[in-house]
Amino acid sequence: MSASDPLVLGFDTSAAHCAAALLSGERCLAARAEEMGRGQAERLMPMLEALLAEAGARWSDLARIGVGTGPGNFTGLRIAVAAARGLALGLGVPAVGVSTFAVIHARTPGPHLAVVPAPQGRLYAAAPGAAPALMEAEAAAAQRLPLAHAPEPAALAEGVARAAAAQRGPAEPPAPLYIRPPDAAPAREAPPVILDDA
Repeated sequence: MSASDPLVLGFDTSAAHCAAALLSGERCLAARAEEMGRGQAERLMPMLEALLAEAGARWSDLARIGVGTGPGNFTGLRIAVAAARGLALGLGVPAVGVSTFAVIHARTPGPHLAVVPAPQGRLYAAAPGAAPALMEAEAAAAQRLPLAHAPEPAALAEGVARAAAAQRGPAEPPAPLYIRPPDAAPAREAPPVILDDA
């Protein structure tokens, strides 16, 4: 690893996975991914520490952090974004939010519709330069553009790191990309009556 090549750490927990990659310049030094439906909050930091150790690097060697901002799982997005913000603050390095759409667009030449699985068999979709939307699968197919899907998790984390490394100028603090509101809804039952001690 050349001293002139900054180390960039990228990670993503936007779906049923925990994934990370470490870049030195254009070279990917290490990448890891684990499929998991839950537990990303407990697994992310140990995975990042193992990734750095595998590459012979330390936290203080990092020049930049890239974090996947989705779209995807509400809780997973918050886990990764909170971790990136905390690391950036503690290490004094910038954190850059990178959407899955940005990774897909960077990997896919020509006209296409980037798609990410959404709940209930639907898709989050965006053409290059267009605002993302939630679509039925049939509506996405009717766009008459080739569908470009997200890469497997380790490649997604590497794409996040590459996009973060390419970012020029100051970056806004990363924030989750929500295309639809969270699933949580208030309880339908009336709250219990709380009696006074008097």
